Amino acid sequence: MTENTDQEPVRYTMMSRRSMLAAAAAVSAGAAGVAGFAAAQGGGPSSNSMSAVVTGSSRGIGAATARRLARDGYAVTVNCVVRRDLAAGVVREIEAAGGRAVWVQADVSDPSAVRKLFDEHERAFGRPDVVIANAGIMRLAPFAAMTDDDFDHMFAVNAKGSFNTLREAARRVRDGGRIVTLSSSITQLRSPTYGPYAATKMAQDMYASILAKELGDRRISVNAMAPGVVNTPLFTDGKSPEQIAGFVERTPHGRLGEPTDIADAIAGLCSSDGAWVNGQTVFANGGIV
Repeated sequence: MTENTDQEPVRYTMMSRRSMLAAAAAVSAGAAGVAGFAAAQGGGPSSNSMSAVVTGSSRGIGAATARRLARDGYAVTVNCVVRRDLAAGVVREIEAAGGRAVWVQADVSDPSAVRKLFDEHERAFGRPDVVIANAGIMRLAPFAAMTDDDFDHMFAVNAKGSFNTLREAARRVRDGGRIVTLSSSITQLRSPTYGPYAATKMAQDMYASILAKELGDRRISVNAMAPGVVNTPLFTDGKSPEQIAGFVERTPHGRLGEPTDIADAIAGLCSSDGAWVNGQTVFANGGIV
């Protein structure tokens, strides 16, 4: 690609009246889709019709995101693999606060289960406006000690599972909507024992960048959210207090992130104000990297 300069000649072409009208209609249609999304986000007409699917949302970041989106007016489908009691609890919390939610058990590594998840969502709330691909697992070990089972399980859930979710989202999200997949700041920290896990999260950065281009004509914004160290079992389980304290010391704010910190950042991307952030990896890590 060459850069335009003041010295280069400017070339004009004539456009027929029919072509001008067609171009104007296309722009108008695209603007209408974005305007409709923004109006609903701002509490305008039919804000109750907005809905979101959040995978892996029975606890941690996913549960906090489901609660936050429900507070913002979305009807939410909560997803779990095993802990149906936790998923049902999140739904009860949302309903007690005046929101609408259902829960669906589905393993994101199974494409047919992901289709069922979206089918159930559409039965309850119609086509989604927002999809958050949050489900993930972590298995840590040095390369020399990583087992085949742990490696395969992580890639099945984190890499293939998010792909299954994003593929279904690409087919079903309404024009002007939002898709967010969960990456991780470990792709920048690159700490020992995190190798295969970091690779599954780096995949999310690529997914978001490429899917944003594929869905551009539908005005759907797609991004990856990359949390840092967050106070969830996914991060804290298996770590000593000293190890956790070491991460805290490296964070300028001197604390672990909380699930609500990440949920708030995701909600920003899903709002009308977040439309122009597209195809990016957004780091929400308190400045640890």
